[in-house]
Amino acid sequence: MTIQIGHRAVVLGAGIAGLLAARVLSEAYSQVIVVDHDHLPGTAEPRRCVPQGRHTHVLIERGQQILEELFPDFTDDLVALGVPTLDNLRDVRWCLSGHRFPQPVSGMTVVSASRPFLEGYVRARVSELEGVTIMDRCDAAGITTTPDRLRVTGARVLRRADGSTEEILDADLVVDATGRGSRAPMWLADLGFGRPDEDRVHVGLGYATRIYRAPAPGLGDDRGIVIGPTPDSPRGGALQLLEGNRFLVTLMGMLGDYPPTDPFGYLDFARSLRIPDLFEVIRDAEPLERARTFRFPASVRRRYERLSILPAGFLVTGDSLCSFNPIYAQGMTVAALEALTLHRHLQRGTEPHARGFFRDVAKVIDVPWEMSVGGDLAFPEVMGNRSPKMRIGNAYITRLHEAAEHDPVLATAFIRVAALIDRPERLMSPGTLLRVLRQNVWHPDPGGARLEI
Repeated sequence: MTIQIGHRAVVLGAGIAGLLAARVLSEAYSQVIVVDHDHLPGTAEPRRCVPQGRHTHVLIERGQQILEELFPDFTDDLVALGVPTLDNLRDVRWCLSGHRFPQPVSGMTVVSASRPFLEGYVRARVSELEGVTIMDRCDAAGITTTPDRLRVTGARVLRRADGSTEEILDADLVVDATGRGSRAPMWLADLGFGRPDEDRVHVGLGYATRIYRAPAPGLGDDRGIVIGPTPDSPRGGALQLLEGNRFLVTLMGMLGDYPPTDPFGYLDFARSLRIPDLFEVIRDAEPLERARTFRFPASVRRRYERLSILPAGFLVTGDSLCSFNPIYAQGMTVAALEALTLHRHLQRGTEPHARGFFRDVAKVIDVPWEMSVGGDLAFPEVMGNRSPKMRIGNAYITRLHEAAEHDPVLATAFIRVAALIDRPERLMSPGTLLRVLRQNVWHPDPGGARLEI
């Protein structure tokens, strides 16, 4: 249902978060202009401003549900374009906390597209919407306000072409979706509103990714591999099937244990993982390009909801708001959840109120943030506050992973929570607790974590 709220909205950033914001804004504003720094290719090419785009990038089940809602036939379209689909448990070899999960049918079917392909598809769908314009090769130079600075009235942009001068895009609403490097905190501070507090968790994550020709040797009917880092072995890796008869392998290391990119070092790193599956695949696979790297120093959450006053007509979304450790595959799905939050505010028929929006989005972020930070703080070298609740939770999750090795019901329950389908409380239900206890009695692990503070 279309509700006319204003004439023009401007979205800064044409990544997934910005595109999804533009999608819901198109129902409430006559014009939506999306501005991005990069050249936006017409094909599925990696972008300079999306450095993680060359690496494992998964749209988990909850995110796929939302994109199906926002873009009808989303899944069918991608399948028709040659994107593989998979059951997130039956078709994936999961190894978490050093324990290999069984592979029952989970009913969670997801598409396995590369980030450039997925973003290109969403961008094409958004660009087809009435009133939407996407401007690339433009720098977001700042925001404009009323003389009293209490309302944002537009965005200052500079087209990156010879002889270009700064121009102002007047707007009833400006949404910042420029990512981790967002300058919104500085813009607000310069206007006298102060900078939002930041929560940072330094993880020292490094990726090295190489793309190979499919099929993957030794993978059989499976379509993915996930080997999670652990506190005693901060190395992991993932295999993802892609469109175009390709697959990628991302090797990862926490706490500065970065995987090398030379062919022999890359193979040796894969050989060092807890299970041999990735090594056995890439040992005989045909590489299509050299290994690429990505560094992620810290997860960052900006607490706009704590600012006592904010200007009207200005919102923030996506990585500009919260940038998660990417090993948990939450980023795109949380951006989709934030778009749904914006959509609910727009359905009220009035301009979204900044403080109300940020409070509601904070509730959306809380669960995935606590999940990822809790996982990161399981590593003793990661600095942060470890409450008794978190210590007990981390010990319990390790025991759950141990039990899930022998219990398909527990494996499915955990993956549903990881996919943001179910809330984490489901893992603490009496029935789940009993299954974990039973399996740990039947299959004790002498090296497992103890449930103690």
